[in-house]
Amino acid sequence: MLASGFLLIDKLGLPGSMQLAGGINLGLAVVVWLIAPGRDPRALVDERTDAAQYGAPDAPLALMLLIALLTGTASFIYEIAWIRMLSLVLGASTHSFELMLSAFILGLALGGLWVRWRIDNLKAPTLFLAGVQIAMGLLAIATLPLYDRMFDFMRAVVAGLARTDSGYDLYLAASHAIALFIMLPATFCAGMTLPLITFMLLRAGHGERSIGRVYAANTLGSIIGVAFAAQIGMPWLGLKGLLVVGAALDIALGIALLWRFGARARWVTTVAASAAFMAIALPTGLDPYKMASGVFRRGDLYTAADAELLLYRDGKTTSVSLLKFRDDLSLRTNGKSDGAVNMTDSGPRIADEVTMVLTAAVPLAHRPAATDVAIIGIGTGLTSHTMLSAGSVERVETIEIEPLMAQAARQFAPRNANVFADPKSVLVFDDAKTHFSTANRKYDIIISEPSNPWVSGVASLFTREFYRHVKRYLKPQGVLTQWFQLYEISPELVASVLLALGEEFPDYAIYAATDADMLIVAGDSAVINAPLADLFDRPGLATELRRVHVRSVGDIELRRVGTKQLLAPLFAGYGVPANSDSYPSLHLHAARHRFRQTSARELMKIGQDGVPVVAMLDRGSDKRRAPSLDGDDYLNAIELLRRASYARDFLLKDQPPEPRGIPTQLQKDLELMRLRGVDCLDPQRFDVWRQSAMQIAKLVNSALAPQEASAIWDRLAQASCSAQASEIDRDWFTLYRAIATRDNGTAGEVGTRILERGEALGSTQVQYVLTAALSGLVGSGKLDEAVKLWNAHANKAARAGIDLNLRLLYAQLAAAGRTQSQRPTQ
Repeated sequence: MLASGFLLIDKLGLPGSMQLAGGINLGLAVVVWLIAPGRDPRALVDERTDAAQYGAPDAPLALMLLIALLTGTASFIYEIAWIRMLSLVLGASTHSFELMLSAFILGLALGGLWVRWRIDNLKAPTLFLAGVQIAMGLLAIATLPLYDRMFDFMRAVVAGLARTDSGYDLYLAASHAIALFIMLPATFCAGMTLPLITFMLLRAGHGERSIGRVYAANTLGSIIGVAFAAQIGMPWLGLKGLLVVGAALDIALGIALLWRFGARARWVTTVAASAAFMAIALPTGLDPYKMASGVFRRGDLYTAADAELLLYRDGKTTSVSLLKFRDDLSLRTNGKSDGAVNMTDSGPRIADEVTMVLTAAVPLAHRPAATDVAIIGIGTGLTSHTMLSAGSVERVETIEIEPLMAQAARQFAPRNANVFADPKSVLVFDDAKTHFSTANRKYDIIISEPSNPWVSGVASLFTREFYRHVKRYLKPQGVLTQWFQLYEISPELVASVLLALGEEFPDYAIYAATDADMLIVAGDSAVINAPLADLFDRPGLATELRRVHVRSVGDIELRRVGTKQLLAPLFAGYGVPANSDSYPSLHLHAARHRFRQTSARELMKIGQDGVPVVAMLDRGSDKRRAPSLDGDDYLNAIELLRRASYARDFLLKDQPPEPRGIPTQLQKDLELMRLRGVDCLDPQRFDVWRQSAMQIAKLVNSALAPQEASAIWDRLAQASCSAQASEIDRDWFTLYRAIATRDNGTAGEVGTRILERGEALGSTQVQYVLTAALSGLVGSGKLDEAVKLWNAHANKAARAGIDLNLRLLYAQLAAAGRTQSQRPTQ
């Protein structure tokens, strides 16, 4: 019957909801009247307070148990509604939930403490309880207009605080204040209800056993409240409707008590409470634009002038919204963007599109014969759509815990048409772990596309236990692929995740989908290290890839950062435990880094713009096919390749190309190097262009293939003035050519000679040469010499900063140091 009423509310809107609230009031009054027979309530003009004199009927056990049950139901309806509401202001992180829960419990405790000091002096506790119930309902409804102001307050907080640890502490204090403003008044009243009920039952002679019954009834009511709010109220009524129902329930209890026990106050209180209820509830709306803004991240508050709100719905597990910014459609959960797509064919792509398409393509390149695929999380549906466009795939299960996400994803049509139209697509609405356990299917590819790790519950998808669990459902040579955002996170937390993954999977490879988004592919070493399949013979998949500026398999290979063998020592060097359910580093610390706006993007730039450390340590990584120069807006490596290609042509071609988009300093360095080193204009003054040569060497040796980069140094060696170079000059150019050709032996030998010659070098130069020499020595297996060189020169290099390249080399030495006589000192 009630379920039918909730369906009616959804169809009728707020007026219908008010009518139902009135019906609940009337129904509860009748129920209370029937439950407490034996006395005519019209004769109860005054509250009977002395059970010994007047007996027990003024606190009937059944009535008090019903009140305990229903007030528990209302209280937990409030809690579920407030938690969802506040998560849109404070963020859906674990720390935010802790603050909300502490505010809720504090209100209960203070209310109980306050009434404890006054309860013995109450002459009419039943009437007082009625007043408390009515006040609680009205205070709960009053949180609606107050809630709207909290968005503006949070915007001021985010704008005014420094992004530091101290700032985060103040942010938490402000967040707690917001939670207290919303929750404390009504929960203070809630804290008084059970002490009042047990007090009246004891005075009425029902004995101490009644206390247990009261708390049992209240617990049962709490369970009912949670189940109703999560399963029925939230999806059918929305946040406002859910809160209104809880308030109506409390007010109905108070009015029913007055009608049962307080004849003098019946009509006045009923009219006053109903008028106040209607006056607050009816005109107060929740602003969906503010609720979709994610104000807790950067202080943004959108209005209709900024975007068009296409959808806002409160689901069982999250509040889902769709915002349209010109041609871009943004899917948001609890105010946080979880995916955006440019809906036009001609407009610029969004970084999320690149990542979502590659999240499907990269594992297919490793496992091109895949037939069965599971994708955790539908998001915009673009990943599932892309996977379904591959001809070999026979079944794609998209597992989504929130059905509203699929409803929102339909708005992205036709970009994700395969998800809803292809018979090979299967939508499963369930928790992923539960589905895997119950379906017990095996997959060639499992893709996990979780939200940011700071979102409560998401961090569990990056734990050792999750990787162990999901590995059971992979076929032999199957792969797991996971999207990990590198913004609002720290390298240490990324390291904890990769350590957990490395404990469960034999091997993994890391790809930079964009500079801010990492893709992890985990599986057997044979699969991870096999050459990538060329996917461009599949028309549907090729179309999706070209749409996001991926035009060849070389564009995918360019994004490969490294494998477990190379990177695991680096991650171990951060000194953090592997992320797990027992040591949830990610769960505990991710929210702090979200506030601080820290980034781990540097991990995607290992070996770039300096010495190609990865290529020198892992010679197989250099066997990549030619990439295109498209998509440089999303990936620094592509922009570096474009600049390096320009530098190559400028130095090798008779007619230099037009310097379109080339930084002024690079252009000056190239002109100086061509005049001095190629055209031989006053070549003896090597000191004049040494720094320019180093900057060009950093660029071209890192970005270009060995044969292309070496051609530059060969051209310089063939110049007529090269014979005039001093021994020092020749060593530098020999080092540059050795790095370009990945000649580890020569790079280690010449780099060591330059460092030990006593030449006056700045810290930046020492850092560069030390990186090159260590790469050569470690790459050629000369670990003892590498350790000695590190210990001799690391301190001077550190003045320019120990970058990730040197940190990676140090980690390799530290790992090898377990079996070496000398260990590197940091």
